[in-house]
Amino acid sequence: MSSRRQPEHSGAMRALAGNSHQSSTRSVRNPLPLTLRQLIVLVSLLGLALAPLAHAASPIPHAARGLLLDAALNGHAIVAVGERGAIVRSVDSGETWESLASPTHATLTGIAFANPTIGWVVGHDGVILYTRDGGETWTEQFHAEDRETVFLDVAAIDTARAIAIGAFGVCYTTRDSGRNWLRQHLSEEDNHLNRITHGHDSELFIAGERGTLLRLPAFNKPAERLASPHEASFYGLTPVSTDTLLAYGLRGHIYRSQDDGSSWQRVASPLPALFSNALRLKSGTIILSGQARAFLVSRDAGRTFRAWQPPLTTAVAELLEAPNGLLLAFGEAGVTRLEPPDNNSAPEAPAPLSP
Repeated sequence: MSSRRQPEHSGAMRALAGNSHQSSTRSVRNPLPLTLRQLIVLVSLLGLALAPLAHAASPIPHAARGLLLDAALNGHAIVAVGERGAIVRSVDSGETWESLASPTHATLTGIAFANPTIGWVVGHDGVILYTRDGGETWTEQFHAEDRETVFLDVAAIDTARAIAIGAFGVCYTTRDSGRNWLRQHLSEEDNHLNRITHGHDSELFIAGERGTLLRLPAFNKPAERLASPHEASFYGLTPVSTDTLLAYGLRGHIYRSQDDGSSWQRVASPLPALFSNALRLKSGTIILSGQARAFLVSRDAGRTFRAWQPPLTTAVAELLEAPNGLLLAFGEAGVTRLEPPDNNSAPEAPAPLSP
């Protein structure tokens, strides 16, 4: 959840993972603030960890029951990463999982594939992993000189180009399949960069703390700072349709733009929760999730949201739509399979929307 680690862990939950076993301080300001992924971890440590695993679906193998912070589809396979270097893989829409050998014990927070064979994973300790066989095997490709570097997310442009972002504005890019990773400066500020998302054509969007919203028109173009609608931390900036964006983050803040980020409209939320990830189903339904028991559903392209109550009581760092149509929720309970709201009989709470 994306922070997925200590410094707002690629979201909040990803930030949560980092706090549990790593402390990092800078003279610029206080130690890394909580991110959604970090919050998820803290919440689980404070209480939810005492509860049983989510009562949703079939039993999950031990390898996929630990804290998982991100996941990616790669053809018919799904690969997820998480705490203590965990890498797990499923080839049957999440029904069974296998634990893969990992070259690191660092918490892993982001994963992306360029094609069915080439992919990257990023995480704490400035580590970047690489696969050339679709995620079956991984090697350490890069280690930042500063081991306090925390990567929170990664985007694969193609088999040669990728970009990794994270705490305190850190950004590294490669143009040669990872043989060289070069430090880049996306902004004069050092705000944590929580999540990076593909837009239309070659666009990339980045969401971060203190209202940070960035657009990269193309991989080789300078980052453009979008006019931010709020100073709170954002954990995602997701394209909904052409020129329409959805930004979400702390305390239930949701904003929608219909002019590619030039102006924003507040979207009422029935839950003042932390939202760290968004998923647009093939049906067009949009789901926001993050903090434990916090799920919102929109069936009108993000104009309105209603609370959804699936049988999952733990925080979520990432949601995926599996090849068989089920939802896979990754977070503090590992991976949980859920019926999507379009098929599920679980009611959508008719709570009044607050401004």
